[in-house]
Amino acid sequence: MASTHSPDPAADPDSMETPETDLRRDFAGRDGAAVVVGASGGLGQEIARMLARRGSDVALTYHSSPAAVDSLVAEARGLGVRARGYEIDVEDMVGSAAVVEEVVDYFGGIHTVVYAAGPHVPMNYLSAVQPWHLQSQLHTDVAGCYGVLHAALPHLRGSAGSFVAVTTAATSRYPSRDGLSAIPKGAVEQLVKAVAVEEGRFGVRANCVGPGMLTDGMAERLITSGDLDEKALAVAERNIPLRRFGRARDIAEAVCFLASDRAGFISGQKLDVDGGYGA
Repeated sequence: MASTHSPDPAADPDSMETPETDLRRDFAGRDGAAVVVGASGGLGQEIARMLARRGSDVALTYHSSPAAVDSLVAEARGLGVRARGYEIDVEDMVGSAAVVEEVVDYFGGIHTVVYAAGPHVPMNYLSAVQPWHLQSQLHTDVAGCYGVLHAALPHLRGSAGSFVAVTTAATSRYPSRDGLSAIPKGAVEQLVKAVAVEEGRFGVRANCVGPGMLTDGMAERLITSGDLDEKALAVAERNIPLRRFGRARDIAEAVCFLASDRAGFISGQKLDVDGGYGA
């Protein structure tokens, strides 16, 4: 006898089939592409994958890992959407603008920009951080983000589109030794607020997602780099009300929601995905 048990949609949001709730239709009617800056990283990969699953054409950028993006492009095309990879150095403002124009030429427009770029940043007390190192990080994170955003704004105006920056939960509740990450990300969050206020008249929305501690690569990198040991990670986990670390998919869910029309009246906000750490 065939089973009559219905799967729980909450277990796999992408499995929902009804027209009202089918997440695979979130971006199916959008002209142009979603640009994921930093698509070769762990978070960027999952965000790009989820956008494609939900019907968006995707332009995927990388800095030094083309193989990861090539695999994602093939995966996205297998889902029936258009996809293409682009090399970008966010510190090169002219180059960033050129990549944006290449995306527009190929896809016919841009409806979403997700900024998820940035290398692993070591954890150090600010007293041990040299001024030049903070200056460099500010230039990479803040000016790099602004260079892409500035080039994309005319196209986001044309599509009444969305900008989502992946920042950090550390700007809501600061963990010791995280200044090299939190300070630049805090500036990015102010940039997002400025865009939300100034560009809302064109229908452009801008929001942030703040990841907390994640199992997908982050914990392993912190141990490998010597920033945290197993004991410190256990303490970090106990500081999270849900008593567990998150996943890259949790971040992607928040990003895709904020980029979609389901969040059509949400702008200038930051959604921390941190298991309650900042509560």
